[in-house]
Amino acid sequence: MTALTDFTFCATDLDQISDFDGTIAIFVGADAKLDACARKVNTLTRKAVDRFVASEAFNGLAEGAAVRLAYPSGLSAVAVIVVKLDRKPTQEAARKAGASLAIEKGPQPMLVLAGNLGSADEAALGLMLRDYAYVDHKTAEPKLRGPVTIMMSKPEAVDAVALRSVAEGVFFTRDLTNAPANDLTTTSFGDRLAELQALGLRVEVLEENQLEELGMGALLCVGQGSASPSKVVVMQWHGGGDEAPFALVGKGVVFDTGGISIKPAGGMEDMTMDMGGAGVVSGVMKTLAMRKAKANVVGLVGIVENMPSDRAVRPGDVVTSMKGDTIEVINTDAEGRLVLADLLWYAQDRFAPRAMINLATLTGAMLIALGHENAGVFSNSDDLSAAFLKAAGAEGEGAWRLPMSPAYDKLINSRIADMKNTGGRPAGSITAAQFLARFVKDDLPWAHLDIAGVASVKGATTLAPAGATGWGVMALNRLISDNYEA
Repeated sequence: MTALTDFTFCATDLDQISDFDGTIAIFVGADAKLDACARKVNTLTRKAVDRFVASEAFNGLAEGAAVRLAYPSGLSAVAVIVVKLDRKPTQEAARKAGASLAIEKGPQPMLVLAGNLGSADEAALGLMLRDYAYVDHKTAEPKLRGPVTIMMSKPEAVDAVALRSVAEGVFFTRDLTNAPANDLTTTSFGDRLAELQALGLRVEVLEENQLEELGMGALLCVGQGSASPSKVVVMQWHGGGDEAPFALVGKGVVFDTGGISIKPAGGMEDMTMDMGGAGVVSGVMKTLAMRKAKANVVGLVGIVENMPSDRAVRPGDVVTSMKGDTIEVINTDAEGRLVLADLLWYAQDRFAPRAMINLATLTGAMLIALGHENAGVFSNSDDLSAAFLKAAGAEGEGAWRLPMSPAYDKLINSRIADMKNTGGRPAGSITAAQFLARFVKDDLPWAHLDIAGVASVKGATTLAPAGATGWGVMALNRLISDNYEA
């Protein structure tokens, strides 16, 4: 798994600058005024910083962007990185600045001269998150990722444990989502989650015979065409009192061929990310355990592989869910909702949670509706939806609420069963949410997050290279911190 870059926060000591062997980073606002740290670097480099900030190159930089000044005279450092950032930046700008440092820093150790920069912790988080590369299957020696020392006026004010916990959770989610399906099998996925017990989580792996006893016919039908066994993993964090837990539920389809309703060959390789919802739930649970959250949270993930074979579920088959409702399988590529149906019911039946959110890379229609900028939010609770959207907005993770209405239910009514698993192309994301809502008790606050467009992307984002983003870990961690901790 990808290791987090080594970070140290310490008090500013200008005497260490001249002999530092690595890269040195300074921050300069749009007004071109230098703080004490930048002035020290400027003096040592014979006014090189002054010359740069007076140039058109600096004037043209966007806030949060960085420029590398290589081999500065007067310093042992191999480079000085100048970041354009106001002294009291927004959280977004500070994280962008940190991400710019990650891109520019190279393999050498880095000394970040934050001084009295506002939101220095957010800049550090941006650096942590962007300094990521998935190299598990590269044969070349991985590039070195040098340690980072952040000098600042009040290092004691930084909650380093919280920062690292969030970054570790995001990295865990990215690694799981980036992993190929011959690496992240249903069995190895369960094994990796079981290892989280070392952090204090209680982890149970329910095997197929146990799922059969529970009556999870909807979940099991998805994986019956695969040689890989289906599993449900339950992760419990007890950091609160006697209150009911908050429940997180994730779709974990380690590879989705579409089953008998097979997908086109072009792009099918991307279906290794169809366990993205389970990946986010896993990352959040790791973050909560690492920071010792004062809340009770249970994370449940359904891990299956959707393959075509002589045993695979067929279009037209009728399966029975754990709830007891029957489902006509119209399209075997609408499999994620079948997994979630039984998970949602099991979560309520066993844990009676105070609220519940599920995540899934559920519908291609979500890509058409919101692209890669926002996840779709569907909910039976205005309060829960508003709380999540507030948390997502605070963390800069795009999310948008879409409508639900009984008027859409007619699209998933079945002639031969209680319901069918898809209503076709019209309102495809909404009918998927309406399907899931049938497995949520009326008095339980619930939200469904369709993360099909945000879990993994083809190009780099501000805080992540191309591939898995880890979207949702920060938002859900904040939601729990702000609303459900003692």
